[in-house]
Amino acid sequence: MLDLNLLRVFDVMIEERSVTRTGARLGLTQSAVSHALNRLRYALSDELFVRGANGMQPTARAIEIGPQVHAALAQLQTALAPADFSPATSDRRFVLAAGAYAATVLAPPIVRRVADEAANVELVIQTATLETMDRLDAHRVDFVIGGGAFAPARLVREAIAEESLAWLVRSGHPLASKDRVEVDDLVRWPHVVISSGLTGADDEGQERRGLVTRASWEDAGAFETALAARGLTRRVAVIVPDAYSAISVVAYSDMVTLMPRRLAQVSAQGGRLRLIEPPYPSPSVSISLLYLKERLADPAVAWMREVIRSTAADI
Repeated sequence: MLDLNLLRVFDVMIEERSVTRTGARLGLTQSAVSHALNRLRYALSDELFVRGANGMQPTARAIEIGPQVHAALAQLQTALAPADFSPATSDRRFVLAAGAYAATVLAPPIVRRVADEAANVELVIQTATLETMDRLDAHRVDFVIGGGAFAPARLVREAIAEESLAWLVRSGHPLASKDRVEVDDLVRWPHVVISSGLTGADDEGQERRGLVTRASWEDAGAFETALAARGLTRRVAVIVPDAYSAISVVAYSDMVTLMPRRLAQVSAQGGRLRLIEPPYPSPSVSISLLYLKERLADPAVAWMREVIRSTAADI
């Protein structure tokens, strides 16, 4: 029978791809991690990890068994966990996948609350990618925060906040000094469009990995409708993968961009950028929290869910 401690080392190594970082996560020396991997290699008759240009790379066998090992360890941890969760004494690790909006607007108050209530809890905030659904299923990600457009039945999708949109320009832009900006004014300037491309859907619009996320912060066609009513079209000069990139482009050009209001307000605090109200009916967008239904059986996951929900409700 395999020593469960060896599987814990393997599980963390799959994620970290580094003996040093694996040891730091588990409180082990590099020598102890290497020794554990050697024992596991012998037991499974496979190298499991080989050194590459970007760290220790898993073999095909390691990739094959990685999700099952992680899920099994997670289920065992849940089964043996106390019926109640005590944030004040826990050293639990939570992983949140988030985009620019959640990382900038929601993460700071969430981090502050976790620090106040659970000083020893480790919180990891990572970028949402096309692999996020796989990581949710493998219990390597606990929650996804963002503009989720679709989620399969095994996921819960909760609306935790409503966000309006605003236009953003540099402070020295000609539009920044106008008392009122009209649609005709906005269309005179080239636009920066945010489009991550991480929709989770294929070219035919079919579900790809089970999770379809908001790929841009466009306002459900409201601006295009306003343009069409006036017989106008806009010029998209740049398409960028995230809001941070859009902010940087706008700050050094005469381009304009549309983005979530709270994120735009944070960006404008330094005085280099200005917000412009949409001069047309602009619908709000919903910010969602997504997670596996089965995970709420874990008191720790249920606690973190409530932290996120209540924090988002207070922003």
